[in-house]
Amino acid sequence: MDFDKPIRRVVTTHDASGKAVFLSDGPATKLARPGRPVSWPLWVLDTSPAECSGTDDFAAKMKGLHPDPGGTLFRIVDFPPTSPDDEPDNPRYFIELAGLEQEAAKAHPSRHPMMHRTRSVDFGLVLAGEIDLMLDEETRHLTAGDVVVMQATNHAWVNHGTEPCRIAFILIDGKDPL
Repeated sequence: MDFDKPIRRVVTTHDASGKAVFLSDGPATKLARPGRPVSWPLWVLDTSPAECSGTDDFAAKMKGLHPDPGGTLFRIVDFPPTSPDDEPDNPRYFIELAGLEQEAAKAHPSRHPMMHRTRSVDFGLVLAGEIDLMLDEETRHLTAGDVVVMQATNHAWVNHGTEPCRIAFILIDGKDPL
């Protein structure tokens, strides 16, 4: 997979007569900052049931790690390879670097500096590469084609491989279980 190639995003809507039309077709916006996974915001729903027409680019509404109340986020994230040498002694370093200050792991001691939790049900599909999904006490190794459903659980994504890992995520606002 070419991780330098932009992700093509095709959006459909309806014209004034109700006919299905293409609203846009082009590269998604890439949000990349040094030391962070690369995020590709694709779409945001801020209500349910969702608005199914219009000409606004709802990807521009994405403003954080998890959806607004009653909302949904759709994004793709590219996780670069990491090694233990990349991890500084101060666990707060990664949390601050990743912008997870408000979403740090809750209720349990953190196993990894990137451990966090969103208040959402997260559907993830590994598109390319491989990655470890760490929970409070367990870890699972995931590869391309694997699917994960997380229910507001503490977790960290750690790529111990040599190639980037790309995951598509849909996050749906949920109730805090704790």
